[in-house]
Amino acid sequence: MINFTMLIILTICLFTDLRERKIYNIVIFPALVVAIGSNAWMDGLSGLWFSVTGFVVGFMILLIPYFMGGMGAGDVKLLALIGALKGVMFVLTTAIFMAIIGGVMGVLILLFRKGAIKRIKSILFSAACIKMGMKIPLMIDKDGLKTTYPYGVAIVGGAIISLLNREWVLLW
Repeated sequence: MINFTMLIILTICLFTDLRERKIYNIVIFPALVVAIGSNAWMDGLSGLWFSVTGFVVGFMILLIPYFMGGMGAGDVKLLALIGALKGVMFVLTTAIFMAIIGGVMGVLILLFRKGAIKRIKSILFSAACIKMGMKIPLMIDKDGLKTTYPYGVAIVGGAIISLLNREWVLLW
């Protein structure tokens, strides 16, 4: 039941994040009530503790990137929801896969977005100057700082890989 609920929520959030760059509270909050309620109902106080600690850990993982402006609030709430559904160890595993997927997505976006050659030259020039002891500011395109990408895709990917990884291990 928990896995099915999580897959439905992940699918909805994936589509809304890709289409509108938003993860909606109207999806997250009812699912959070279901997550905490079902874990508490199945395992009592230990289930409640399992869900709440998973929520807190998931929330804390993306809190600093959110405060730095690199992450949307919906992304933070989605990872917290995953923690509430599946617990601390699952959300930590999800975060590792999420970071790998997010890093690959970021590199691909940098490479295939307009002005990639200029950006790469700037980074290499700045790195060479730093290596020689010179402090040269990185030449950053101001419009590039406003560019976002749907990090919910990385979160969903990390959660699905974690789920498949865990299910695969249980089969053996």
